Amino acid sequence: MTTYYPIDGGRSQLGGYASTTVRAGATLPFDDARHLQAHRWLVDETYMLDEQRYTDWLGVLTDDIHYYMPVKVTTALGSGYDTAPGMAHFDENKYSLSRRIARFATEHAWTEDPPSRLRHHLGNVRTFATENEDELVVDSAMLLFRSRGDVREAAFVSAGREDLLRRVDGRWLLARRHIAVDESVLRMQNLAIFL
Repeated sequence: MTTYYPIDGGRSQLGGYASTTVRAGATLPFDDARHLQAHRWLVDETYMLDEQRYTDWLGVLTDDIHYYMPVKVTTALGSGYDTAPGMAHFDENKYSLSRRIARFATEHAWTEDPPSRLRHHLGNVRTFATENEDELVVDSAMLLFRSRGDVREAAFVSAGREDLLRRVDGRWLLARRHIAVDESVLRMQNLAIFL
């Protein structure tokens, strides 16, 4: 059974009904069929994002998707937090993601005209079973290379991701993505892309 709770201490505006499914036990072996399915799903999604097939990407998200990337901050060792309370680069549900994607087809999407050249590098994939046999928690490391135009320097974003994959009608779909960036200052002009 899936339960729901407001993430981030209730400070997430769009994550109030995000799934709270958590990992159960140790990582699945790399030759476990569920791990192989999850890894393949992530690789296929990576190519979809690189090719900027965002309408197709919407089709592999659940209706209750929560896409969340809090703002990383540098604090003292004993502070107990490393993200800015109540602040996020992304705090989105399926509706807000669909509006961002629809905007790319308009003349107002100047942040992606000309489009970025993207390459998502995926690694360190670990898969965990949950109490629900149709859900998996998947950790991964991601490095994004992004280049725009011919004169600006390329940008990189390094992050860890925790995803929740849910099997719906025999297909794995992304039900939750929480992104933990590795820098407190992102060195790119905008975040009009998906990680």
